[in-house]
Amino acid sequence: MKILYGVQGTGNGHISRARVMAKSLSKTDVEVDFLFSGRNKDQYFDMECFGDYQVREGMSFITESGRVNLTKTVKRNLSSSILSEVQQMDLSDYDLVLNDFEPVTAWAAKKQGVTSISISHQAALQYPVPKQGMSWFDRVLLNNFAPTDIKLGCHWHHFGFPILPPFVEVEPNSGDHSHQILVYLPFENADTIAKFLSPFSEYQFFVYHADKPLQGLPEHINWFGFNREGFKQHMSQCGGVIGNAGFELASEAMTLGKKLLVKPLQGQFEQSSNVAALELLAAAQSMDKLDAGILNRWLKSASPKPIKYPQVGDALVKWLKQGDWHQHQVLCNDLWSQVELPDNWRK
Repeated sequence: MKILYGVQGTGNGHISRARVMAKSLSKTDVEVDFLFSGRNKDQYFDMECFGDYQVREGMSFITESGRVNLTKTVKRNLSSSILSEVQQMDLSDYDLVLNDFEPVTAWAAKKQGVTSISISHQAALQYPVPKQGMSWFDRVLLNNFAPTDIKLGCHWHHFGFPILPPFVEVEPNSGDHSHQILVYLPFENADTIAKFLSPFSEYQFFVYHADKPLQGLPEHINWFGFNREGFKQHMSQCGGVIGNAGFELASEAMTLGKKLLVKPLQGQFEQSSNVAALELLAAAQSMDKLDAGILNRWLKSASPKPIKYPQVGDALVKWLKQGDWHQHQVLCNDLWSQVELPDNWRK
């Protein structure tokens, strides 16, 4: 079997899920090529596990000061080369296209009649799971951004539907240092983050961000450019995580039993819906802006128990090799039977 695996590259969550799948696929005789789109090639890092991967421009979202800029997003994507990228892609050598919300491979598969399967959090949103702030534009985007024949979504809870658990691979929990907090707010201004955290000098903050603040930093704020290994180490030892409401970061925090404070990216329907699910499950606290009062209360809150999700990647690859791709209820049931959900989630 030969697979083309298309991955949305604008967020690290999609790539994290692809890393889990790359590891599982490498244990088999399945041949796989990876394609990423949505950011420049020089902006990808720690990509060794994907071999000789391909990069396309694709489509992406433009963010400014913690929200999606729709005008610039539309302008950017209207001027992109996606139509020619879809036309130029030859899928004749592939038996299957796997897709994590990546538009070039999805549309190429649709045009060329190659079976395509979504493996994404977005695919879970086709079901009546908790959702919030969904506009007509969001509905159109969800159905048409990366269309596939079969949709296999993943979520923190199955909500009674054939949905996979999260694809999670984390460092073992090396302790719960309650006064150490990991901060990952990539869409916020660096100086705004530093100002937000400065008053809380009794805590140590480990901030990962592409930009450095212009102002000097107090001793309790430690600033890092993104480094995957360092990030995983701080995640394993921290007492809590502050981040946007992306799916993968929250999944990792839940797996390790880290308390979670999220600020959704304004204007992005998926993150607003993630907040709705997190609040329904009482799995996180949220804030619409960088609110010092909410941060103060959250810092004093207790940590939850870890949730042990199964090895979804291994089970999914085994299922893919069996070839009965339109039947996935048994796969989902088997994986969820391995999860001990918190008592309040079962009500």
